[in-house]
Amino acid sequence: MRNYVQPGDNIDIASAPYAVDSGEGVLVGSLFGVANSDALISTAVVISCVGVFDIAKNAADVFTVGAPVYFDITSKTARSHTDTDSNSVGDSEALIGVAIAAAGAGATTVRVRLGQPVTLA
Repeated sequence: MRNYVQPGDNIDIASAPYAVDSGEGVLVGSLFGVANSDALISTAVVISCVGVFDIAKNAADVFTVGAPVYFDITSKTARSHTDTDSNSVGDSEALIGVAIAAAGAGATTVRVRLGQPVTLA
């Protein structure tokens, strides 16, 4: 197929939106991935957009298996819901995947399968 470019598992980002360490979440517009290396703001970084990763989470949030996981661009952590309303997503949060393991209050990470969760009709 002449128009095939790449599998899309890893994406080159020409300009990191903020400084990141290897393994941290990177949100560029609607594209989320995990940094493959350290990067300073406005420098190139490769992000992994497919797979299962342990993502730093807000200590107060609780995740069950299959729960949606959001990334808060302000705190750069995984969230189970917005700060003010547990039933809606805040302006600074993006849906990044689903929890594949439970993570209780006090846990520092949540195990996330990147990608959109399935929505039942």
